[in-house]
Amino acid sequence: MALLYKIPVSILSVSPAKISIFTPPILSIPSLILHPPPVSLTILCSIPKFRATSTTTPNKYIYPDPIPEFAHSETLKFRAELLKKLSLERETFGDDLVRVVDVCAEIFSDFMHKEYGGPGTLLVEPFTDMLVALKEKKLPGAPLAAREALLWAQNYVDQDWQFWHSTPT
Repeated sequence: MALLYKIPVSILSVSPAKISIFTPPILSIPSLILHPPPVSLTILCSIPKFRATSTTTPNKYIYPDPIPEFAHSETLKFRAELLKKLSLERETFGDDLVRVVDVCAEIFSDFMHKEYGGPGTLLVEPFTDMLVALKEKKLPGAPLAAREALLWAQNYVDQDWQFWHSTPT
């Protein structure tokens, strides 16, 4: 039983670059012709459509308000650690080291007092604000200071928050 491929004559008479419509070859056996199954409109129409109803709204997690005592404590720690870290780069900051740390600590404090509400609420914005503020004041090492501030915050702020809430007062 030999298998034959029926190819439409119109495809054979046109060069391959000019073919715009391709009819797939039909596999035929002398007594059996196989065609791809037709797509039924009833199948397409019977697929269930999922719609969000307007009566249900997803529950939103509400982050707690910032805690002033935690914000103050964390700002003091941030300032001390940033001063310690940036003092290793004395040649970059020179006599402006304390001013650079003060600018970063002020922005960090503002964020901690107004925005930070626990793990998941540490944003990048205050650190980009630090970079912009340091550049506007023409203080040296703005990218380095902002990067070190961000790295410290990523490593310690959420961890300190967890510790703050796990210890009895």
